[in-house]
Amino acid sequence: MNTRKEWSVTCRDIAGRRRDLTVFVSGGRIVLVSPPGETAVLTPLDVGRLRAALRDAVVDASVIPET
Repeated sequence: MNTRKEWSVTCRDIAGRRRDLTVFVSGGRIVLVSPPGETAVLTPLDVGRLRAALRDAVVDASVIPET
């Protein structure tokens, strides 16, 4: 069962097409996946959403799993 949390932040590529940035935690590290081969263009609101997603990922990465 995959219970990994992912956060998605909408952005645009340099040509103006809708794309997504994805944030998730893997092995206690934050992973940011951008559109493949693209540049992510963010509005100020999108940057706020990215910041919130990164903050949430940091909290999740900081939790020590129970054994």
